Amino acid sequence: MSRLSFRRAVITGGSSGIGFSIASLLVQQGTEVMLIARNPDNLAKAAAKLSELASASASSSASSSASSSGSVHTLSMDISDRGSMQKLEKALQNGPAPDLLINCAGTAYPHYFEQLDSDIFDAMVSTNLTGTWNVLKTVVPFMQPGGGGRIVNVSSVAGLVGTFGYTAYSATKFGIIGLSEALRNELSVKGIRVSVLCPPDTNTPQLEEENRTKPAETRAIAGNAGILEPEQVAKSLLKGLKKNTFIIIPGFQGVMINLIKRLFPGLLFSIIDSTAKKTSGRKHE
Repeated sequence: MSRLSFRRAVITGGSSGIGFSIASLLVQQGTEVMLIARNPDNLAKAAAKLSELASASASSSASSSASSSGSVHTLSMDISDRGSMQKLEKALQNGPAPDLLINCAGTAYPHYFEQLDSDIFDAMVSTNLTGTWNVLKTVVPFMQPGGGGRIVNVSSVAGLVGTFGYTAYSATKFGIIGLSEALRNELSVKGIRVSVLCPPDTNTPQLEEENRTKPAETRAIAGNAGILEPEQVAKSLLKGLKKNTFIIIPGFQGVMINLIKRLFPGLLFSIIDSTAKKTSGRKHE
């Protein structure tokens, strides 16, 4: 994969999973990275690993410029707290202007709609949607018009297809796509490109948490999209950015699900209904 030239990347949810894997690729390409997450211990561990990768990459490179880049910075904060954005704004005042923003922080709690507490819905909206908005409002003013800036908001295949057991999560991830499309149209006149990353289930700590409450029907339906490793998702993202793709869907199954939804929505709904009914029936046998 040829190098993508980014000076400074801001990555929310960067201490683990997809965010960390994206950061790993970037530091090896000489990008200065600012990781944002809530847990300071996890941030410190992630930063240490990334610094090792950056040092190893610089040592193996003949380029003197590579040896002086790839630095890692961390910021512990809750993106759903609008007041905490002052910390991010202050941090961005030092160093080069960011030319890449990855909004990867998010949460999911799959459950049957009737059993899902409304407070959990509110929490998901606060982190997944409002949190993304908060970070965008803070970082975008620092991105230089015409400077080749890129923004990636992380949605999901569940943001393309409403998914059984994910009423709250899908609502927020559909919202991310709408926000990104509108923002893409506005920022295009400033030379800032916006993309949306829509991965299927990915082998991350977040997925482990989801599996604790995930309905059996959801497990069966989600199996049609497969499970990817975070490194695969990160590589797909960088490839999509190179092609200036707006909606980036890692994995063949996810691409096909989106295609069927667009061209033959009735067929997709039939598949989902059939899978859900069969699984529900087996539960009651």
